[in-house]
Amino acid sequence: MTHETFLVTINVSLALEEAMVDCLLTFESAQGFSSFPVNAHDHRNRGLSVAEQVTGRQRKMRFQMYIGKEQLAELVDKLKAEFSGTGLHYWIVPVLEHGEI
Repeated sequence: MTHETFLVTINVSLALEEAMVDCLLTFESAQGFSSFPVNAHDHRNRGLSVAEQVTGRQRKMRFQMYIGKEQLAELVDKLKAEFSGTGLHYWIVPVLEHGEI
């Protein structure tokens, strides 16, 4: 099975929210993208404040968007260029089906 559409999920620090919105708007597809606050949990304490270490969570913004196979490499390259060293975490999964009901 070949996949033509992918779901890209990106977690960034709250300080990078606006920069990520600007970046993703350049790739906006017919479906647009979503953003929402999440709590990131990680056993490594790098970059966490004392309060975050105590609570075991760090506030992040999560972005999700559907993107076509032809735009995927361009998006990842842009993320690497614009957000290098920021701790951005992303993953990409193939979409089996999506639609609107």
